Amino acid sequence: MKSNKGVREISDFARGVILSSLAGITTVVGAVPLLLFHKHFGEKLIDALLGMAAGIMLAASAFSLTGPALEIGGGMRFSFGFILGAVLVDLFDKFSPHEHFLKGHEGAELRRLGKIWLFVIAITIHNFPEGMAVGISGYTPEAIDVAIAIGAQNIPEGAATMVALMNAGYSVRTSLLVTLLTGIVEIIGGIFGAGLILISKKLLPYVLAFAAGAMVFVVSDEVIPETHLRGNERLSTYFLIFGFLIMSVLDVLLE
Repeated sequence: MKSNKGVREISDFARGVILSSLAGITTVVGAVPLLLFHKHFGEKLIDALLGMAAGIMLAASAFSLTGPALEIGGGMRFSFGFILGAVLVDLFDKFSPHEHFLKGHEGAELRRLGKIWLFVIAITIHNFPEGMAVGISGYTPEAIDVAIAIGAQNIPEGAATMVALMNAGYSVRTSLLVTLLTGIVEIIGGIFGAGLILISKKLLPYVLAFAAGAMVFVVSDEVIPETHLRGNERLSTYFLIFGFLIMSVLDVLLE
């Protein structure tokens, strides 16, 4: 009996890692078309794509993470994990040095660290919780839903990242490499999240809630403000609604 349980846990861990890897790779799917057509894309496209990604993330947090966390652990465990996820991402965002193309520098000053690496840190703050969400979900029936949600939002997000880097003056090669790194960050997050549950299944409701809180914080503090700085608020808001709608319908269809 214990042997079967151990095999099941290893299988769930592997599922979480595989799904987070597939979701992470989709960042490049969004970036590839820009290798040919990047000169035709501008700021409105970036804001629209990021808005859609934000909507998908919010829906995934609500339906595929928050719901299971409440069912498994109840309100108290969910509340603790949800708040902890938001607070820890906030602290990391506040004290780690990173760069936004529009908001500029945040966190500690590190002059020796190149701007491109500051941008990579910003992406890490954003994408690590997403990878965790997919890795953790490997232990739940919502695994495919979460992977599709994160993978779907990675396509416009990867395209937006690629456009932003090239518009900032980076070469196509460097922009594609950094976009690929954003996917690798999610894979690492997936391994970390799935590994936590492999250590103790009791952590599942807490970590599901943690991932939900972290993702909601990132959407509100990072993604939405970035889309509202260039006069494209209404466009990005409609794309957020569109992204939320797509993920909501997919969540029903995949049940």
